[in-house]
Amino acid sequence: MIKLDQFLKLVGVASTGGQAKLMILDGDVKVNDIVETRRGKKLVSEDKVTVGGQTFNVGDVI
Repeated sequence: MIKLDQFLKLVGVASTGGQAKLMILDGDVKVNDIVETRRGKKLVSEDKVTVGGQTFNVGDVI
């Protein structure tokens, strides 16, 4: 498992944890097509994260 904010940094969408936090709190991030505002949301390999028009399969990254 990986936390949502850490995942955004890992895939290069956010360069810092602070930037990831702001993206999440602003409602710019979806997990499985639902807006997610919890930066500590734990992701599993079946999850899909969408941000900025890009979709990432968690299982392909971790």
